[in-house]
Amino acid sequence: MKNFKHLFKTNVGSFVPTIVALAYAIGIQAQDFKLTEGGYFQCEGVDVMAFYDFYPEGHQGGVSILMNGNRVATNGDIRMEATPGQWQPVPKQLRREAKGNTIVAELAYPDSSRHLTGFNPMIYPDLQLRYTVTTEAVGNHVEVTVDLDRPIPEEWLGKVGFNLEFYPGALFGKPWLMDSQSGIFPRQPNSPLATTTPNYLRTGDFHQKGKSIIDFKRLTRTDKGYNPIIADDIIAEPYCVGRRFVSRPDDNYNKVTIESMTADLKLYDGRMNHNNGWFVLRSEIPAGKTKGAIKWIITPTVVKGWRYQPVIQTSQVGYLTHQQKVAVVEMDSRDGAEGAAELIYIGAEGEKVVRTMPLNKWGNFLRYQYARLDFSDIVTPGLYKIRYRNVQSSVFRIDDTVFDRGVWQPVIEYFLPNQMCHMRVNEKYRVWHDRCHMDDARMARNENGIDGYDQKPGLSPFAEEEEVDGLAVGGWHDAGDLDLRIESQIGEAYNLAMIYEQFKPEIDVTTIDQQQHLTEIHQADGKNDILQQIEHGALSVCAAYRALGRPYRGIISHDLRQYAMLGDAAAMTDGIKGNDDDRWVYTEDNPMRDLTTAAHLAGATRVLKLHNDTLAAQCLEMARALFAREEPVAGAKLLAAVELYLTTGDAVYRNYILRNQAAVIKNIGRNAPILARLARQWEQQGDKQERRFAATFRKALPACVEQMKNEAAKTPYGVPYEPSIWGAGWGIQSFGVKYYYLTKYYPELFEPQPVYSALDFILGCHPGSNTASFASGVGAKSATVAYGTTRADWSYVPGGVVSGTAIIRPDFPELLEFPYLWQQTEYVLGGGSSDYMFLVLAAKHLMK
Repeated sequence: MKNFKHLFKTNVGSFVPTIVALAYAIGIQAQDFKLTEGGYFQCEGVDVMAFYDFYPEGHQGGVSILMNGNRVATNGDIRMEATPGQWQPVPKQLRREAKGNTIVAELAYPDSSRHLTGFNPMIYPDLQLRYTVTTEAVGNHVEVTVDLDRPIPEEWLGKVGFNLEFYPGALFGKPWLMDSQSGIFPRQPNSPLATTTPNYLRTGDFHQKGKSIIDFKRLTRTDKGYNPIIADDIIAEPYCVGRRFVSRPDDNYNKVTIESMTADLKLYDGRMNHNNGWFVLRSEIPAGKTKGAIKWIITPTVVKGWRYQPVIQTSQVGYLTHQQKVAVVEMDSRDGAEGAAELIYIGAEGEKVVRTMPLNKWGNFLRYQYARLDFSDIVTPGLYKIRYRNVQSSVFRIDDTVFDRGVWQPVIEYFLPNQMCHMRVNEKYRVWHDRCHMDDARMARNENGIDGYDQKPGLSPFAEEEEVDGLAVGGWHDAGDLDLRIESQIGEAYNLAMIYEQFKPEIDVTTIDQQQHLTEIHQADGKNDILQQIEHGALSVCAAYRALGRPYRGIISHDLRQYAMLGDAAAMTDGIKGNDDDRWVYTEDNPMRDLTTAAHLAGATRVLKLHNDTLAAQCLEMARALFAREEPVAGAKLLAAVELYLTTGDAVYRNYILRNQAAVIKNIGRNAPILARLARQWEQQGDKQERRFAATFRKALPACVEQMKNEAAKTPYGVPYEPSIWGAGWGIQSFGVKYYYLTKYYPELFEPQPVYSALDFILGCHPGSNTASFASGVGAKSATVAYGTTRADWSYVPGGVVSGTAIIRPDFPELLEFPYLWQQTEYVLGGGSSDYMFLVLAAKHLMK
């Protein structure tokens, strides 16, 4: 208790027994951390992980602390800045070993594979450093020790330090202590500011020869003021400096104490120069130190006997009357899982228990154990909820009209209109964004770009930075990045075309005027909104093809500050062609993407004929040309052949499919959803060759059935769920869409349940304590803080579908209510929302 002495002017001897008694009364007790089979330290409800995750630029890596079902801190590691962002250099992990009571990780700067190149180019300073971080369990705490291979050079003192990031979303308005100082974590970052010499002025020469490189001067330009790749020139002064820091001293379930044995601790606010920053606790490396250069003692408060409270996971929308209805109960692995759950009907007269359901134990998955509750035989329409012990699910409906209003419609009604580029988007009193990017676009330079763009020489008829006319039309902004990627544009148009072809939903709640570049939400214009949105995507793709002679890779800002802009899309550029703020258009040589584009164009053609036959003809011409030009790549050319044959009936595409029968059967799991429509047609109406193909295809399908059953059986949710870093929601939607084609065309082989299971997963029946629907604005509880165009306002766009529950490696499912975690809460085009929309309509169709 000696650490409390300086806080009290009372007799310590008489005070200590009182504190001890209180501690035991609330269940706090010194216990030992042990290394688990999962490779991290655990004590009751507290976990300390070390270098299992590998995504520090996304606040997921290094040393991490989880307390009683919540991630408290992460990214404990050596960094070159006090408050780094997603573009600052990260170390390269060389090895990790977990053994006995230690986890040892060896790391190094620089990572030359990322220096001024790659998907997310970083600038590594002229400092080479190899170091070891040892995380050791010692009784009721964990010690973190950093050993360097050499002392930090004098010119880098104050720059290199050990950082630990604290998740801000749970800390606003909560207290901290540093020695005798105290404070409250603020909702917004506050001055005063501190200035330092930025690291980019001492950039190293680490670029790997032969790799594309980004222009250094353009990347580091400061003529526009702030530049997010320069993270250390202007930062916030630390809130406090000391040796012993306590976060959340008011809450033993989240209280963690960190004591530095080698250098001062400083508490920074990383949001001062990065909107997506976290609070950072940091110790700078002392001069002349190598062995034990940093040593921290981390003592999370351990609450004895803590158990994860059961979570009841259901669809936040509800269930069709006659579909299978299964809720999942997620429980602590040490829970006895005793007792039964209750299904409660909610009527005008009150609540009534209509079913007592014993837990059907499924087993262990991730870090929890699971049980399933099947109430499929309940068909009385109405409102329900499930109660188990002292927890309850959200209220949900059982009704045949449950998907009829406000479930799939927000995708078309709100999300896609909001994402429309080259348009002003109004909704009555509100302007979602003004007319934007009318100065598109200039030809990209032959160099590495940002966000995965990389222009190669010889792939464009235009000179570098030459104006490319005709591109200020159509397209949707991708998530919050405001760029137009080929797979987003034509992929979204194709998905919408398949939705219309399969289900023909009627919806007209929006006016879309391509001549005036104007969209009016909730103002009907007598045209089907789905057809108009297909047109909007195809316009962008075809315009670029006419201008460039090949598909574009996409159109994106070349300036990092523009790219990171939050606010009205119209503020990104001035709309005047030919100046420095114009976006750049990129091309590429990518046969797989070209063939997929051909397939999607061909599919869109069939539906566009109903709305814009001129554009449909352009799509088909482009699809034919791409198919003829490209050599086969995996399943991409097969998909293109199928879609082109369904559109044209031409023998060239039929013959390609027939010639590749052996490859189709060899990869039946991948190819079955692609060919199900056509093979069934040939089985019933084809000639001798076609019927023979269809018979061989059918004969191979049972293997596909078994494969899909095995994958789905790996989880208690009836769908495959194996995320790495990103949430797996979009992949599960895609799984459900592909399965729909199989169960529709071969119902005698494929049961429809996986389609419903995939939809239930998206709508709330998924791992983790956050049971929100991934579809924003849909259901009793949904993801209403999302990484989209409104993320700076901690808001959402209805109908956007987030990536969903991610995994903090190796086994912690997490979906934070935080707008800046793209791997959990980002919206995308090309499947994120349209696959969800497809699933809802597929569920309705299959039930008929």
